[in-house]
Amino acid sequence: MTSASPLLPECREDTSTAVLDALPRVSFRERRQAIPAADRPAPGRYLELEDGGERLLLPLRAGTTHVGRGFAADIRLDDQSVSRRHAILHQRPAGTRILDDRSANGTFVNGRRVLEATLSDGDVVVLGRVVLTYRDVA
Repeated sequence: MTSASPLLPECREDTSTAVLDALPRVSFRERRQAIPAADRPAPGRYLELEDGGERLLLPLRAGTTHVGRGFAADIRLDDQSVSRRHAILHQRPAGTRILDDRSANGTFVNGRRVLEATLSDGDVVVLGRVVLTYRDVA
């Protein structure tokens, strides 16, 4: 059993419900566009992906970014717990909003299931079993 995190639901590593790092599940197309988190990224809004010690930043598109398992998604996550159309990220001058796109396994922000929420830098976003971190670089 893993220790419970205040941000994520408690999970057992030996079951299919274990929380997963996002980096191995992101498509090759997105990995090519990713920026190493250690580099000083340009100001903007990003999703941070992690796999062990490797951390990459995926820039969010101006306006709307669709996240899901389907081929039409702007950010494609290859995991069965992620719906084809899982979530929508919409950038506005006041910040980025995340909206659940009628996903089967839900969209969670900081451990709470949401239909929509405004994201702040450092918020932990869980789509199905895949963990991402929202970054707003000034």
